[in-house]
Amino acid sequence: MSSWQSLPTELKLTIISALHPDDVDSLAKTNQASYQACVPARFRSIKLNDINALQRFLENVPRNYCSNIDTLELATHDKDHAAPTHISLRERSDAVISLLSACPRLASLVLRVSGSLDSSVVAPFPALSNLKQLSISNVSNEDSAPLSERLVVAIAASCTNLQDLSLDRITRSELHAPELQGVPYIPLVRGDEDVPDHPLLGSDLRLPSLLRIPTLRKLAIRDTHLGDEHWSITPIACRLEVLDLGSCYHENEDYNRCCTERIMAAVGPTVDEFSLTTAVSNDTLFAKSSETPLHKLRKLHITPFFPVDSVVETISNLAGSPIETLSMQCYEDDVVDVCTALEEFLTLKLERGSEFYKKLARVNVSVTAAGYAASEEEVEERTKAAKRLQDFCRQLRVASAVDNYGAPQRPVATSRRASMSFAVEVGVSTSKSASPSTRPIGKARSMTLY
Repeated sequence: MSSWQSLPTELKLTIISALHPDDVDSLAKTNQASYQACVPARFRSIKLNDINALQRFLENVPRNYCSNIDTLELATHDKDHAAPTHISLRERSDAVISLLSACPRLASLVLRVSGSLDSSVVAPFPALSNLKQLSISNVSNEDSAPLSERLVVAIAASCTNLQDLSLDRITRSELHAPELQGVPYIPLVRGDEDVPDHPLLGSDLRLPSLLRIPTLRKLAIRDTHLGDEHWSITPIACRLEVLDLGSCYHENEDYNRCCTERIMAAVGPTVDEFSLTTAVSNDTLFAKSSETPLHKLRKLHITPFFPVDSVVETISNLAGSPIETLSMQCYEDDVVDVCTALEEFLTLKLERGSEFYKKLARVNVSVTAAGYAASEEEVEERTKAAKRLQDFCRQLRVASAVDNYGAPQRPVATSRRASMSFAVEVGVSTSKSASPSTRPIGKARSMTLY
């Protein structure tokens, strides 16, 4: 220990940063000086799974320790969603404000809420100058506990250097969606007029106003109503490189398709990577290189929620873009249908000549496990379908990868993006939900409270 104690602080921190979290914990217990040296590593990544964990953290952790937090996962809901709660909306919001105000180095934030928070929760975000990644999701039912688009847009626009924004299950505000008033199957937020005006956006805190955030480069919006016509008329100040649009489960496929195409047309000129959930039927706008707004699109991802029957048509309708990589994710039961659809597309490519998808260099298929063991007949059928697809790709000099789908795997329980696979070799790449263990994977530095 005398040799360790004689090392300069900078060297100690370098050594600690290379240790496994368990080893960091062991070192921290040796003496007070080592404990203090281990604080930055132990508090670099924090995960608080419910409001009780958040409150315990605030009560027991010295406030100055929070200045080391780089990555934070934060939940404001109760551990038991069904149990009656004694914690008010204001108390939950104050807890979030208290923690965020103590995290000046925060770079990545995942915020999971049960419905909306008090509008005062916007206050600490302008001071988080290092915050570049932000994810906000509503874990509750929209009908009973909606999360206002006005609050979410105000938070996002208040982050001065935000680059990566992911939103899940955000609810339209009645102020910005008068056309939806009286529509029984579309939930709306009422009473969110108290969300303060933003210095840049003013009171126009609607989802399309996200395009006015100049630093934004990645945008994902899932399970959210995207019917606001302002998507096509809002002045665009950002240069989106990655776009991930999900469908709204309150609307039908045709409506979701129209919404997706409207947003694609608006932000397309800068998009390099696009994740698609709904079909694209507009062949006049996107199929010709001289007319398509997606003239920089190189990577196209199709999610497992995409209608298989529309695969060939949709990919063909995007032929105006210089797509190099085509990735499809599907469930185990759909492996044969997806491989067959991709074969049909490649046949079409062969028939139309070298100019049709001339940049295409790779076709990937990733498989989300069903959670049960497939029969030998099912595995054999899927194996044959995958082999046919890969053989066809080789003939066209297109690289390909198909997941190993025969063994039982854990079903994906996180977002669609989390289960995307970009494997370069055949292998299982199904994502797994987080373990309740406090031991992080690899060299991750994290603390998890339940």
